[in-house]
Amino acid sequence: MRRPMVSSRVVVWSLALLPGLLALPFLWPGLDQSREVLNALGRVTGIWGLSMLLMAAALCCRVPGFDRPFGGLTKLWQLHHRLGAIAFLLLLAHPLLLAFAAAGTSLDAAIGTLFSTQPASVWGWVALLALMAFMAPSFGFFGEPEYQRWKWLHRLSGVTVILALLHTGLLSRTLPGWLAWGVWTTLALLALSALSYRWLYARWRGRSPYRVTRVAHPARDVVELTLAPERQRLCYRAGQFVYLTPDRVGQAGHREEHPYTLSSAPDEPDLRVAIKDLGDASHAMLSIPEGTRLWVEGPYGDFFPDAPSRPELWIAGGIGVTPFLGRVREAVRAGRPLQVHLIDCVQDETRFLFADELKAAFEHWPDSRLTVHYFYREGPLNRAFIERVCPDVAERAVYVCGPLPLLERARSALDSSGVPARRIVTEEFVLL
Repeated sequence: MRRPMVSSRVVVWSLALLPGLLALPFLWPGLDQSREVLNALGRVTGIWGLSMLLMAAALCCRVPGFDRPFGGLTKLWQLHHRLGAIAFLLLLAHPLLLAFAAAGTSLDAAIGTLFSTQPASVWGWVALLALMAFMAPSFGFFGEPEYQRWKWLHRLSGVTVILALLHTGLLSRTLPGWLAWGVWTTLALLALSALSYRWLYARWRGRSPYRVTRVAHPARDVVELTLAPERQRLCYRAGQFVYLTPDRVGQAGHREEHPYTLSSAPDEPDLRVAIKDLGDASHAMLSIPEGTRLWVEGPYGDFFPDAPSRPELWIAGGIGVTPFLGRVREAVRAGRPLQVHLIDCVQDETRFLFADELKAAFEHWPDSRLTVHYFYREGPLNRAFIERVCPDVAERAVYVCGPLPLLERARSALDSSGVPARRIVTEEFVLL
């Protein structure tokens, strides 16, 4: 089940490291002085920095289904972030190492290397400054980034990629011409194709129009929307999510896309999406009127396996119950009992979402159990509680969905209970 995720990551890292590995034989013979070592390090950090930047850009395409071999979109973008962060650090070191190498000749040579007025060097600095501008919020230098500002700054990534390629094309001296052309052309096509899909094709052809046909409020700050397709019906699996973009002028959240988990069963004619008020866009969704048009892009995610191989434990936190709700609804509609134990972690009785529907489903499944963990009464989720209500937890496959603090506590408790990490699948709420 998870082997494809490992092999997909190996392919990505191999492509990212390949240009630098190809360059090493051309750098090795000249490493007899310290300045030559620094020069070689400066070159290889530049090569690896650019190749990782291009691979990070290639992973941002968000083509539905492309994320599944990586374990879902969240995990695919964790890899994207990791590549981008390492590329950022390598590209920061690249000009400094070259300047240190030139300092072995003279101070003027070092300053000339850093602040050359050659067009290639100028393009390199502009690319590096653009990289710093859109990467800094990702590192949290200025606190938690605001979602829309963070997304807008990420558009500078396209400028960075193009200028960095221009810089490399004009200054490339390490790899032979034919090899450099082949390597950079291949990686550049991957990155530019991904960016073109994301910013051009997906905006005009990759989304489907839906209409809001029903608005329900299972809690004061939670809404469940029923969406009817205007054209083709979306095919998806229980537990997946979509991006929704409201098409309504004059309302907060207008044309802001956000990811929301599908709470409907895959065979329902309409989509259902449960949304909690967590920001401006989701707050606007609470009062969205019936008849509103939305654009749906997806599906994404790879939360549940195609064929469960052992009993499952589900741990949900708040609105994190939605992927499990979709699986429950799928089983109810199919008349197929599940063999699961759901621990639903909520603050109090008023926060137990879809309570009647979940209780009714589990009452008819003799091999399943529903446990509600009330924080006000039980305190934080811990190993003792899990083992008390689910004594065979170590034998189960575990799926956890909710806010990050709950995921961290659940991972710690499950590890203490002897559940191997390979049998723990998580879906967290992060910036996507």
